[in-house]
Amino acid sequence: MKILIVSATQFEIEPLFLQFTFEKTTHPHLKSYTYKTHQIDVLISGIGMTNTAFMLGKTFSSKPYGLAINLGIAGSFDENLTLGETIHVTSDQIAELGAEDEDNFLSLSDLGLTDVSQEIINSNPFQNPIISSLKKVNAITVNTSHGNEFSIQKIKKRLNPQVESMEGAAFLSACLFENIPCAQIRTISNKVEKRNKDNWDIPIAINNLCKTGLEIINSL
Repeated sequence: MKILIVSATQFEIEPLFLQFTFEKTTHPHLKSYTYKTHQIDVLISGIGMTNTAFMLGKTFSSKPYGLAINLGIAGSFDENLTLGETIHVTSDQIAELGAEDEDNFLSLSDLGLTDVSQEIINSNPFQNPIISSLKKVNAITVNTSHGNEFSIQKIKKRLNPQVESMEGAAFLSACLFENIPCAQIRTISNKVEKRNKDNWDIPIAINNLCKTGLEIINSL
């Protein structure tokens, strides 16, 4: 199978692609590997929606894929999600896309600019037993990760997200536009709270993320 693995940064998935056999570098952000019978491209998109959208547009325009997987870490609003837990994001949305009106937020629908829901639902999920076993969650994608109690309460009241990332909605949108079966897989590295890096556990998140990624590929 031809697989695309997308991650914002190399360090989030390095333990995974070190299991693969390197083949070639297409450009500085895209490298090709083989693993068992699979051809695997690893795209390091860079952080944020803009980088992710551009890199996926560039990549999808030149290569076909049977599966695209977004692997990354995430912050959790949901107290039922634990540090190191790997989840499957099945719906996402860009939290800041709209306008402010004093203390109120106006979505594109509120502004009369669209009648289409801003929630991006993965309507073309890849069918896989490992992915199916993961907890399904809803997410928001942000340019600024939340670390202020007031803004956290506002976004929880408005959208009630379970997790947040800085790339997920761009990944899902690109895959859906190109009709590529996909999965956004993330592992919880921190609770969304007043910023306190002492409470984060990025090493265990990366370890569990890469372990799940390899399990998915081994199950294909």
